[in-house]
Amino acid sequence: MSDDSGPSTHESRIGCDVMMVEHVRSSVERFGDRYLTRIFTRHELETCGGPARDQRLAARFAAKEAVVKVLRPGDIALPWQSIEIRRESWGGCGVYLSGNASNLAERQGLGGFHVSISHEADVAFAMVTASRFGTPD
Repeated sequence: MSDDSGPSTHESRIGCDVMMVEHVRSSVERFGDRYLTRIFTRHELETCGGPARDQRLAARFAAKEAVVKVLRPGDIALPWQSIEIRRESWGGCGVYLSGNASNLAERQGLGGFHVSISHEADVAFAMVTASRFGTPD
């Protein structure tokens, strides 16, 4: 069966980011809740407690930066809280978009976001992938 929409294309986008844990730690010490509530969602703050809190927050910040690289927002403002890195039931994390981030992804035909994060005492890393399906321009 054929449709008249023309050939479809598939584009994968990848974004990655590295974050020094000390950067997050010093921002929390300097700005406290003002920093935390501007950058992180309630879910992120709830799931990042414990002795490795700063490492977990740094990993989520890196993941948010990686999502921005995938979205390529240009002049569109993306509030940090419009990108949420949620703990999934299987133990890993997922990407959830809202507001401007969700609208931008939809306009670009982006979906199927996946994230991988890792952290050590001093550094956190995240990689994000997404797929774009559509017809060639």
